[in-house]
Amino acid sequence: MMKNIFDSHAHYDDEAFNSDRDELLCSLSSNGVSYIITCGCDLESSIKSKELAEQYEFIYFAAGFHPENLEGSSLSDLEKIKELAKSEKCVAIGEIGLDYHWMASPKETQKEFFKEQIKLAQELSLPVIVHDREAHADTYEILGDMKPNGVLHCFSGSANDAKRLVEQGMYIGFNGIVTFKNARKSIEAAKAIPLDRILLETDCPYCAPVPHRGKRNDSSYIPFIAERLSQELNIPAQKILDITKENAMRLFLNDRN
Repeated sequence: MMKNIFDSHAHYDDEAFNSDRDELLCSLSSNGVSYIITCGCDLESSIKSKELAEQYEFIYFAAGFHPENLEGSSLSDLEKIKELAKSEKCVAIGEIGLDYHWMASPKETQKEFFKEQIKLAQELSLPVIVHDREAHADTYEILGDMKPNGVLHCFSGSANDAKRLVEQGMYIGFNGIVTFKNARKSIEAAKAIPLDRILLETDCPYCAPVPHRGKRNDSSYIPFIAERLSQELNIPAQKILDITKENAMRLFLNDRN
């Protein structure tokens, strides 16, 4: 059994876990999972994520507004995120960013929320967890201008994009998508950057890796991601888990553990 699994991006507040959440979370340590960061997408999910982090010692949380969850919200709501982020179990502002696929909110609204949440993270000396879907140019421009500390999760850019982001100080998050047959772009990005800038994640309940693609994802599936990267990077899967845990500890937990 593999160990030292750090799931740097999960959504355990999701209703997909309502039937067995406690049973599942209590089983994860016996499957090699050391730490999890469960991420908020709006005020309600950020509160739920905080409650989970307070209930389970190995879970930490991020608070923030996802670009798909801005409808009905205003920038004044970030004061509530700020209060949540003062919790000792909050390790990041997220999930924040831009999503031009669904366009649930206008681009300018998304960019305004993104920038203000980066400012909040910098004010609180916290990293950011960034969502970028079909919005590479604007996302990279904002990150380049504001230079936050954090991770570009579920990375879908090019190898050159990854290298540029790492040069700015960002980490790059890879999930089950790297195990898919059409994942060449993600693999090329992983090969282009130092291993000490890679994080592993589930984005559960979504993005389950092969051979569980299409099923509910959870943190115990991260070894499948490590195995796929192992094949491409010619590094033992356990070493990848060891190093990516160290990376996540360095970014999110510092001297907390």
